[in-house]
Amino acid sequence: MGALQSSPGRPEYSDLAEKTGFSFEQIGVLHKRFKQLSHNEETLRRDHFNEIDDLAFNPIRAQIIEAFFDRRNFHQNGEGKVQEIGFEEFVVVMSHFRPPSAHMTEEQRGKTRREKLRFLFNMHDTDNDGIITLEEYRHVVEELLSRSGTLEKETAKCIADAAMLEVASISVGHMLLERFEIESRMIIRFLNMDTTTLCK
Repeated sequence: MGALQSSPGRPEYSDLAEKTGFSFEQIGVLHKRFKQLSHNEETLRRDHFNEIDDLAFNPIRAQIIEAFFDRRNFHQNGEGKVQEIGFEEFVVVMSHFRPPSAHMTEEQRGKTRREKLRFLFNMHDTDNDGIITLEEYRHVVEELLSRSGTLEKETAKCIADAAMLEVASISVGHMLLERFEIESRMIIRFLNMDTTTLCK
């Protein structure tokens, strides 16, 4: 399944460090966390993620967990889901959460940004068909806003509905990856609006 048998810091980890951008030291920390979560097993299953306290209150908890078991996120152009992952897959998926390095070139930054957008797109394209429907989009926006703690649920629903209507005005009932970058910027614009005008 891709579980690496060597210990972090050995030459066998140089491919993983190059693929993910993590240092050997960071891979060592991730290796300890992997072993802690898996109870020293060679693989992780979905139920292991239920033990992460900080994840319990995340509004997109289910999508984050599923991202670890989605072959599209393993940098191998795969499809479908797996039931368990090894350490290598764990580190590759974790690399999508890693902030860009200050030493990156503009080309590297652009590549990293596209990979992160692809990762986010995959999280919300739950049926793996390369499309996010308007209803999926509205649900994501509403979930994120309603659980932020700063907006009432009804206000969050109004903003999500308004976001969906704007997406609907420039798309044909769904969103492909190419449009996803534009639409993700839209959420920021809605957060900066006077929400009382949207809900009248």
